[in-house]
Amino acid sequence: MANKFLSGDEAFAYGVRLARPAVISAYPITPQTVVVEKLSEFVEDGSLKSNFIHVESEHSALSCAMGVSASGARAFTATSSQGLLYMAECLVYASGGRFPIVMMNANRSTALPWNIYGDQRDSLALLDSGWIQAYAKDGQEALDLALLSYYIAEHKKVQTPFMVNLDGFALTHTFEKVEVPDQKDADEFLPPFETDNCFDFEKPKNIAFSAGPETNTYFKFKEHRAMLEVRGVVEEAEKRFEKIFGRHYTGLVEKYKTEDAVFVIITLGSISGLVEQVVDDLRKDGKKVGLLRLRYMRPFPDVEIVEALSKVKAAAVLEKDISFGAEGTVFTNVNSVLKKNGLTLACSNYIGGLGGKDISYDEVKDIFSELEGLGGVTGARSHFLGIPKEVQNVER
Repeated sequence: MANKFLSGDEAFAYGVRLARPAVISAYPITPQTVVVEKLSEFVEDGSLKSNFIHVESEHSALSCAMGVSASGARAFTATSSQGLLYMAECLVYASGGRFPIVMMNANRSTALPWNIYGDQRDSLALLDSGWIQAYAKDGQEALDLALLSYYIAEHKKVQTPFMVNLDGFALTHTFEKVEVPDQKDADEFLPPFETDNCFDFEKPKNIAFSAGPETNTYFKFKEHRAMLEVRGVVEEAEKRFEKIFGRHYTGLVEKYKTEDAVFVIITLGSISGLVEQVVDDLRKDGKKVGLLRLRYMRPFPDVEIVEALSKVKAAAVLEKDISFGAEGTVFTNVNSVLKKNGLTLACSNYIGGLGGKDISYDEVKDIFSELEGLGGVTGARSHFLGIPKEVQNVER
């Protein structure tokens, strides 16, 4: 194992190299480009034996990856923002075809207005595409998810494509010390790719076929059931990962000082580091606050959320997303779980970081203060950080 000073993009590229994909289909888009650039360097210097294909669009990048997977080989691609949206047609083809492709998405705001900075509206807009979705907290988790995602996606119980999301610039271009595993350990963790969902001249089969009203529901049910299987496979993969590499992960969520917490912020991605800092400082003042980080958005961690919030008085969902005319997508998912399970805690929604705008220490601290003042009554559906409250009240 070697320590390196890497950006999040570079860390993920090192993780992909360890996974030994047979084909990398690449198309550049900020802030993802560094990933495929680094992988091209690995192919060029011979440290990664892979076919590097520079395609003409993001749509082609994922189409190529599907062809690779259908040929029985391990595939990788990466994208961001408008590129991910351009792939939307192919996303459902890949999940419906049960091709266990791994793709890194550099979270970035969607146009218009044009913006290259990071929020999570791109991936959260495509939650229903049938892909596993995980959100990395830092560079180390980004690298490790590159390996974990292949193990999970290719598992016989799952056979489902996996989208690993890294916050644009905040994580993709931030440098930190990262432990890069040895190749022999990575090979021990991740077995060579094997699938029977591929072209076979000895045993011909139909792949990516049509299914009418009589049978279509069965295929969609199987997709849904496979996604539900991910929870158990994540646990299996992380236990195996810890045994080989010594690093421990916590399943679909990560709980930070929630055991006795009265007030909790729920969020995902790199902003959780700032929330942890605020939690630590408020704990010194005697405040019983905590953080629940959603590591996965699909499958959705409903059981884990209920367990973590069962004794909480009030919670806030802090997210870099808005479903216009409704509320934040993460909040919709969380609030549904709370209502279905009869939890009566107050829950509010805070929208921040759109277009890459910084979420400040004081804003996070103010969220905890507002939770304390709710008195068990749910706040307004959504609060936009950085927009004066009097303006928001007029708009509502």
